Amino acid sequence: MIDPQPNPPVAPATRTAVRKRALTVLTGLLVVVALGWGTYEWLVASHYESTDDAYVQGNLIQITPQVGGAVIAVLADDTDFVKAGQPLVKLDPADASVALEQSKAALAQAVRQVRALYAGNAGMAAQIAVREADLARSQTDVARASDDLDRRKVLAPSGAISTEDLQHAQTQFASATSALAAARAGVNAARDQWRANQAMTDGVAIESHPAVLVAAAKVREAWLAAQRMVIPAPTDGYVARRSVQLGQRVAAGTPLMTVIALNELWVDANFKEVQLRHIRIGQPVKLTADLYGTKVEYSGRVAGLGVGTGAAFALLPAQNATGNWIKVVQRVPVRVTLDARQLAEHPLRVGLSMLVTVDVSQHDGKALADEPRARPLPESSMYDSLSRGADEEVRKTVAANLGQK
Repeated sequence: MIDPQPNPPVAPATRTAVRKRALTVLTGLLVVVALGWGTYEWLVASHYESTDDAYVQGNLIQITPQVGGAVIAVLADDTDFVKAGQPLVKLDPADASVALEQSKAALAQAVRQVRALYAGNAGMAAQIAVREADLARSQTDVARASDDLDRRKVLAPSGAISTEDLQHAQTQFASATSALAAARAGVNAARDQWRANQAMTDGVAIESHPAVLVAAAKVREAWLAAQRMVIPAPTDGYVARRSVQLGQRVAAGTPLMTVIALNELWVDANFKEVQLRHIRIGQPVKLTADLYGTKVEYSGRVAGLGVGTGAAFALLPAQNATGNWIKVVQRVPVRVTLDARQLAEHPLRVGLSMLVTVDVSQHDGKALADEPRARPLPESSMYDSLSRGADEEVRKTVAANLGQK
């Protein structure tokens, strides 16, 4: 068996050439990669700002009673969907019903008392006429007594009348004068009483009299308290954090449960301060949720930028003016609105984490809002019906005691 001849040794110059070619190829690859990365950073990545420090937020509508009472029914539980106006909790209405009946009785009494004031105007006017007639009669009596006294004064020196007759005439004149003064005082008193009654009734109808309005306000207060024994849902949403229990005695303002409207959600994305340079209101945003992954992408818009970092509003803010200091990159919340149609197709929950990417290629917009809000925050009109019901209850009570056919 013949051994193969060994390979001839490679010359050192050849090995150096191979090494140079390998280094040249590697350097070229690194240059290409660097150029590609730089081109991508310049043309694509620099136009976007991303963060995964973003969470879904929503209106956590806390359900609290406006009046106190004992819970007699709990009509909704966690995860339940409720419609606006749907009863959630019922309180014992016994005390409120008694207070309402008392206020209605007080209103009825006030209406009748005011009616008596109005009716007294005619009676007082007639009383003034009677007093004026008494005054006229007293004036006539004084004139007659004065004439009798004057005649007797002329006849007394001649002895035609006795001294007793003269004294009797003087007494009658004095009595008539006193009666005249009393009649004048009676007329003045009657007029003062009439004016006082007029001041209580002049220029205002019975149903608009202050005494009636005060009693009507008490009826409205009692009516609202009676209606508030049933606590409704102020908006459509889902129940969370129910804490109320049957039989519990609750005071006004006690948290009972929370209603969350999942069709009115937004995202608060906390960007680093170095990322805020080109973020502006109105810029388009792409979002993905860990709940659905990258298969579902949400579209949104930058609605506004926070006016302070999270540390500035912390319960215990950092004390940076201390001995050992380490710089911590701060973050500012950026609010992103979500598309309602996409929310309906793929519902989110409050608190879910999101990946947010903002397209900052167009950064000529506003960094901060400079105009008041164009539309109100979520509001409810369901309480308007309570006011209308209270007004109707007052109207019926007043009409029942006006005495009109």
